[in-house]
Amino acid sequence: MKIKQIKVGMASCGLAAGANAVYEAFKEALPETVELKKTACIGFCYAEPMVEVINEKDESRFYGYLSPRDVKDFVANTPPEKKLLLSEYEDAPGNKKLTQQVRIATRNSGVIDPDNLDEYVERGGYKALKKVCHEMTPQAVIDEVKNSGLRGRGGAGFSTGMKWQFAKDAPGDKKYIICNADEGDPGAFMDRNLLESDPHAVLEGMAICAFSVGADEGYIYCRAEYPLAVRRLKKSIIDAEERG
Repeated sequence: MKIKQIKVGMASCGLAAGANAVYEAFKEALPETVELKKTACIGFCYAEPMVEVINEKDESRFYGYLSPRDVKDFVANTPPEKKLLLSEYEDAPGNKKLTQQVRIATRNSGVIDPDNLDEYVERGGYKALKKVCHEMTPQAVIDEVKNSGLRGRGGAGFSTGMKWQFAKDAPGDKKYIICNADEGDPGAFMDRNLLESDPHAVLEGMAICAFSVGADEGYIYCRAEYPLAVRRLKKSIIDAEERG
């Protein structure tokens, strides 16, 4: 089966392992008939650098522990089977793993190019914000968030809808949205992964929250040790503003 597209994971986990060199090797060697794309964290950080290979039937295979030396095998349409991690092919041993997860916050991670606004929009990005602004009232949005059961991921697991309600009802003409993208737990990189892989989702969520509570400004707290996340956030803010 011929290869149609190859996605290279280019989040911090992949770049630290040498993903950029793998990407450049693919860029130099692949024929024009194969589309080469950058994406962010595919999910197997321990197996970086890794790629997703999509064939003409839109079936995927994921290969890890790659080096530039492996590129020639993909160009010859004979990917190294010993480096196969996971596959959607029906006869592949890893097939069941793809059906045992429901990705919500990470639904776009490793799927889209985080620097490409159009790819985010193609997967439903900013539709929720459009609906909120044109079809709902601030209180209706808060009520929906309450009814969803959405909670904070901290130790208290406090209701997100109640937090928004408190902010909306608080006195004062000026309100701000604060996105805390810092992580206090040692070795925790959930926020970094989301910012690197799907920055527009963070911006859209902040905009919906701002509409709901009556804020017109927001701040994102992201530590300097996450330079890739900061760069992608800045680009996404510029792209979103230019698109209106």
